[in-house]
Amino acid sequence: MPWKECHKVDEKLKFVSRYLDGEKIAVLCREFGISRVTGHSIIDRYRQCGVQAFTDRSRRPYRQANQLPFQIEKLILQIKKERPHWGAPKIRERLIVQYPTIHHLPAKSTVHAVLARHGLVNSRKRRRYKAEGTGLGIATAANELWCTDYKGEFMMGNKKYCYPLTVTDFTTRFLIGCEGLESTKEQYAFSVFERLFKDYGLPWRIRSDNGVPFASPNALYGLSRLAVWWLRLGIQIERIKPGHPEQNGRHERMHLTLKKETTKPPGNNLLQQQGKFDHFVKEYNYERPHQGINMKCPGDLYKPSARPYRGLPELDYPLHDQTITVTACGRICLQSKKVNLSQVFAGQRVGVKEEDDKIWLVSFMNYDIGYFDLESCRVEPLENPFGPKVLSMSPV
Repeated sequence: MPWKECHKVDEKLKFVSRYLDGEKIAVLCREFGISRVTGHSIIDRYRQCGVQAFTDRSRRPYRQANQLPFQIEKLILQIKKERPHWGAPKIRERLIVQYPTIHHLPAKSTVHAVLARHGLVNSRKRRRYKAEGTGLGIATAANELWCTDYKGEFMMGNKKYCYPLTVTDFTTRFLIGCEGLESTKEQYAFSVFERLFKDYGLPWRIRSDNGVPFASPNALYGLSRLAVWWLRLGIQIERIKPGHPEQNGRHERMHLTLKKETTKPPGNNLLQQQGKFDHFVKEYNYERPHQGINMKCPGDLYKPSARPYRGLPELDYPLHDQTITVTACGRICLQSKKVNLSQVFAGQRVGVKEEDDKIWLVSFMNYDIGYFDLESCRVEPLENPFGPKVLSMSPV
């Protein structure tokens, strides 16, 4: 058995005593439940240290490989006291000038860590985006505003879930699309909207909730790749307030009818379920009178948009210093530095302009997003440029 936890010293003393009395080490190791390597180690330590060998030695290293000498740490704190507004780079340069005999100068990050450890760093907290919704504009004509959402998922006959993505025209109540999907992943939504844009043209605005794939809670301004794509196409985005589905009430009311007529019972598989959706769309648009539009059918009022879908226009920034394509990692590469922006802009062209000494402004389309410097390599966002004051405007 291994050493008894409460009598380690006694057990080791017995072990060594019996060995010194002439007992074989192999027999003793089996009896005490230890390996022969451990047994020889205890005996060697006893011969070197005496009784102290029976106590466990500290496992703390004799020295830390990268530990900063306390004298240099004291100098860093002294300079910071004399120059309270200086940061790590300036303090390190001061060390070089004043103490040229120091052979191993600390890195900037080490100096910063010393200051932070002593509470001498005023860290800037990044403003985290919180979904609050946007301004909701008024629509009086077809295609001024489309509404979109996922009707709650439901299980089909094959025990798999269906996620219907629906799109309606706000003014005419026309059900533009109802597509049964395998999940809410954005690649499926891209395909659906591209087909709808080709068939019906582009709306001026699209209203959605703050869920995936319409928004991304961890991205800049809560944007998603889908929302960025809409912006590139000249479509403004509207988002309802979290917990307020009534702000998309017309669309939600359509969902009630959709649920009653297409999911009770559901189809056996996605193909059969899509057949139910297609039949419902035709009936809803061209056969079913709607009280909200004086008992007319939505198809009697709706006409495709006069804005055809022709893909993404080129982006150019003639008033900026440079036009840069955002990397797949969501970064801007400038002067051999990589500045973190957001992955939702991956592949998009942004404009950068030096506004002040080493302070750069980054813009996307006509929107100023934020400022960055090449030390922090991180964009500090401005006030949300996609907020109510922009989104509440109606097309002329």
